[in-house]
Amino acid sequence: MDFPLSPGLILSLIVVVMGILIIAKGLVIVRQSEVMVIERLGSFSRVLESGINIIIPFIEQPRAITMIRYKKMGEEYLPLTSDEVRIDRRETVMDFPGQPVVTTDNVTVTINGALYYQIIDPKRAVYEVENMSQAVEVLAKTTLRSVVGKMELDKLFESRAEVNNEIQASMEEPASKWGVKISRVEVQDIAMPEEVESAMRLQMAAERKRRATVTEAEGEKSAAIAMAQGQRESAILNAQGDKESAILRAQGEQESIKLVLNAIGESEENKRTVVGYLLGQSYIKVLPTMAKDGERVFVPYESSALLGSMGMFREMAGSPEDAVSQHLKTNAGQTGLRGGMLGGAGSGTGS
Repeated sequence: MDFPLSPGLILSLIVVVMGILIIAKGLVIVRQSEVMVIERLGSFSRVLESGINIIIPFIEQPRAITMIRYKKMGEEYLPLTSDEVRIDRRETVMDFPGQPVVTTDNVTVTINGALYYQIIDPKRAVYEVENMSQAVEVLAKTTLRSVVGKMELDKLFESRAEVNNEIQASMEEPASKWGVKISRVEVQDIAMPEEVESAMRLQMAAERKRRATVTEAEGEKSAAIAMAQGQRESAILNAQGDKESAILRAQGEQESIKLVLNAIGESEENKRTVVGYLLGQSYIKVLPTMAKDGERVFVPYESSALLGSMGMFREMAGSPEDAVSQHLKTNAGQTGLRGGMLGGAGSGTGS
């Protein structure tokens, strides 16, 4: 059974369909960390936050923002441009391609950097600058050239953190006008010409060789100082030992002379006799060593006389000590001793 469609029913259906479309078109769901800038008849109206929002279709429209992102294809970076109505408020990284920069010592290097930024004010990011991402990129490149251009190449490698901080500080004020916060800037790679890199390798090798030479020289110096100190201390100890030994020998000889003088008397003649006796003993001890280095030995005249006296002592009493004892008993040893010394000197010369 067919139901006739009246004009009123058709109009009602049209109104219902249009209402459904209007509601569906005006219902906007914004995800977390995203916002939308809404324009009403071409002028700014409001900013839609995350959640369910309703707009008036055909009267209110979202304003798109232009974003540039780079995609690495092999060794090249390809820029990708897109118009987005949903503005991401999360921190975004921009890895822009390497830029040629001239240092203050006229060396051209290629620096690849990464920029971290965040959209704080979506309204400014849309209305204060025509292309926000491109403006931030160009600002980062020009600031990088300005900062690096004031440094030498060696200083650049040593002060990457300083370069990052200076670039970030220089970008904060201009970027804040666009509603953008610069979180941090990182200098990633620094590429140099091959001839400069080769020269730096040679310089590094020469520096390491110089340090090794200096270290070796310092070691030899320390060893020489230690050896000299050891020799000095050894010489001092040897000298002290010789001194103490000589003192002890002198004290022993002094005691022996005193004992002999006490035995025979302390007159001047007896003192000369004892001295001659002691010298004879010294010559007797030295004679074996004198004959070691040759077949002929030249003995001084005085030595012959003393040796003859010592021989006379042995012939008379068997030993010098016995002769001294005999001298004390007979009380006539002084004249005989002088004659014996003269006779011994003559016989020693004859032999």
